[in-house]
Amino acid sequence: MPESEFKKPIDAREEIKLDSALIYADWAQGSAFSGARAKFEIGTVFVGNGAKIEVSGKSGQGKNLGKVKSVINANKFVGGLDIPEDIEPGDEISFTVKLSANNIDGESSKIPVYPAPVVTNMAWSAQEARRGDLLKLTADVEKVEPGTEALVTILEYDDDGAHDKIVEIPAEIKDMKLEIEWEYEYHEDVDELPTSEEVERYGGSYNPPEYFFVIDIKGFKIGRERESGLLTFKDHIEIALRDAGGVPKADERYVVHLPDGSTRDGSLDAEGRAIEQGIPPGHVKIEFPDMRQVDPPEDNLEREADRVADQVVR
Repeated sequence: MPESEFKKPIDAREEIKLDSALIYADWAQGSAFSGARAKFEIGTVFVGNGAKIEVSGKSGQGKNLGKVKSVINANKFVGGLDIPEDIEPGDEISFTVKLSANNIDGESSKIPVYPAPVVTNMAWSAQEARRGDLLKLTADVEKVEPGTEALVTILEYDDDGAHDKIVEIPAEIKDMKLEIEWEYEYHEDVDELPTSEEVERYGGSYNPPEYFFVIDIKGFKIGRERESGLLTFKDHIEIALRDAGGVPKADERYVVHLPDGSTRDGSLDAEGRAIEQGIPPGHVKIEFPDMRQVDPPEDNLEREADRVADQVVR
């Protein structure tokens, strides 16, 4: 880091020259893969916004990785070099940095190159998940040594690309296959999911929580384009209806208004209960249409039933 020393009295003005410098030039990963892109990052000080930079890549066996010409802003530059498909496994790559106007040059460290893994058939064991379901995440993996470690990241899908990371699970490649298990649990409050009515106010449609996973093998990542497909969360509700005295209301007809705008109807059993499985998660409303025709004193019964049902749903 450049250093400066003030020599004049504290009540005097002094002009100093700040020397520009290259602070680091590093690969963003510990290894590279043939036919893939290797990312790098460069940090500088006092080179000035818009300073021209040139990055050239090479391998230990003389392979040319090409050049990147650009400008630096905020003393940082992030880029990448394409690794040739015909590069020899075990070869090592590095890059040089030049900022001609600042009279700066430097070289990165070396990282090894491996054949790019071939990952196919990424899949969930089911298309829908319910609380407590044990799901299998699988993929076929080629061009990877048996016992190679991998990291599986499960993400909650977001339309705007700001996917939320749910969990990271270590894995091991065995017999050209990756397989892990994950117990699904939704930890948020489903009442916070916007219903179709709420979404329509701003345009769009109801979207339940959906998930995909990404596999990372020594820095080689696949799955960011949702190759695994999307896993959808399905919920359930239990309905219990009783009067103000705690007596179950048997065979009462009900209508469930679901957050995606659809409805379901049915009748309670002899104990005044019912279960609706596989419903879209979110805020649910329950009505008992036949109770609307009762005498006025029974209004209290309807309000009590709504309160009880609402507590069970939540």
